[in-house]
Amino acid sequence: QVQLVESGGGLVQAGGSLRLSCAATGGTIGRYAVNWLRQAPGKEREFVCSISWSGGITDYADSVKGRFTISRDNAKNTVYLQMNSLKAEDTAVYYCVAGPYITRRPAQNEDNYWGQGTQVTVSS
Repeated sequence: QVQLVESGGGLVQAGGSLRLSCAATGGTIGRYAVNWLRQAPGKEREFVCSISWSGGITDYADSVKGRFTISRDNAKNTVYLQMNSLKAEDTAVYYCVAGPYITRRPAQNEDNYWGQGTQVTVSS
């Protein structure tokens, strides 16, 4: 069974950058689309971006378009989220989800694999 581990979160000043990683074990991430979501304190979980299994198709929320870039290295079994020009409102726990297709609302069922999340805190 695929397990996902996010890393790369931390504390950064507004305007700074972070790169998150979503590494897979127990399976091949190259078989799956990967979606990033985030959840800020007191708010609902929201879509950030997605990438198809081949990397040929990406999708971004309007709030991150032009600042965030999703990419993947299937040989390393890892998907990346490069976050630039970070804002205080980007503060959240970031989750990666691997599943059969790109979606802005991945289901919590047997079709999708969720990571445990990584905290990103942007100080203003």
